[in-house]
Amino acid sequence: MKNQLRSLSPLVSLLALCLAGCGGAEEAPTEPSTRPVKIFEVAGGDADMQRTFPGRVDATQRAELAFRVAGQLQEILVKEGDLVEAGQVIARLDPTDFEIAFQDRKATYDNAERNFARGKELIVDGNISRMDYDRMEANFRTAEAALSQARVDLEYTVLEAPFSGRIAQRWVENFEDVQAKQTVFTLQNVEELDIVIDVPESVMRMVRARTQNETSMGSGETASEVIAYASFEGREQERFALRPKEIATKADEQTQTFRATFTMDAPLNFTVLPGMTANVVLDLGNVVEEHDTVKRVPVRAVQADSGLKPRVWVLDEDTMTVSSREVTIGRMTGRSIEVTDGLNGGEEIVAVGAPYLAEGMKVTRMAQTEQAVPREDDPI
Repeated sequence: MKNQLRSLSPLVSLLALCLAGCGGAEEAPTEPSTRPVKIFEVAGGDADMQRTFPGRVDATQRAELAFRVAGQLQEILVKEGDLVEAGQVIARLDPTDFEIAFQDRKATYDNAERNFARGKELIVDGNISRMDYDRMEANFRTAEAALSQARVDLEYTVLEAPFSGRIAQRWVENFEDVQAKQTVFTLQNVEELDIVIDVPESVMRMVRARTQNETSMGSGETASEVIAYASFEGREQERFALRPKEIATKADEQTQTFRATFTMDAPLNFTVLPGMTANVVLDLGNVVEEHDTVKRVPVRAVQADSGLKPRVWVLDEDTMTVSSREVTIGRMTGRSIEVTDGLNGGEEIVAVGAPYLAEGMKVTRMAQTEQAVPREDDPI
């Protein structure tokens, strides 16, 4: 037994020396660890007041032009895309049948007029009865009305442009028989254009409520407060001011959106036609309810502190550190929850990874495909 202890003593001494040497060396400082988190931007800041919507171009003034009488087209004087002036003749019907009808009604009118003139002389001397005189007068009035109708029908064989604009579409061919009120041309006024967008319910809820003595967002005082402009593909750097025209107060049954229409002057340096698309930017800062502080954030972003008070972790983008902020919560809807106090809008908060954070901890932005998972040494 003594021999065995003597043989181990050198090993024990060597081990002690190693331990002493290791204990004297300074440990290298470790860098504080960072945690990847998913960030959520709280709505309601200045940037959130500007919304971009896809828009479609329409003519401010548009008319479906048609003859008011039936007949055969004799002459089409314009083509699709032509610019026309108000009162310009754009098509004619064959007037032959209408001229014949006019001459027939004219002859009947002339005869009735002569008979009525003789009747006025005869009734004075009592040579005809009052009944015969009344019949002559009725025949004259009827012939007069028929002649006026024949004259108007003859005038209706000529189709004129009711206002200046562009022929957008031609629906018939020359020498074709057309019916009364059958569309022949579509005429559009392209000096002004309408831009139509579909506004979602969430944006409509943001608009300040109006009293009975005030107007809605679509007109009047509130409309003048809406700042809007449009841009077009290939010319994104050019902005065209929009004037609010009208907005529907009933949502579309299919899309649950509200149709809003704005007006702009047609550009002079390039062509914009009805049917084209545009990007519309709305600045709602002047019409949003200032006292509405309710924000919606993901449910997972709200955590409880040691006193079971709700809080969120706010990101400082300059230092990439987080700090807790106490909030007041409201109703939960689906995967989001209302924050009624504590957030101003525009803050970036941690949406995924919040349970594993500490005050002042450095974080990194998580890629969209990543998920926050606890580490092996994290307490449960």
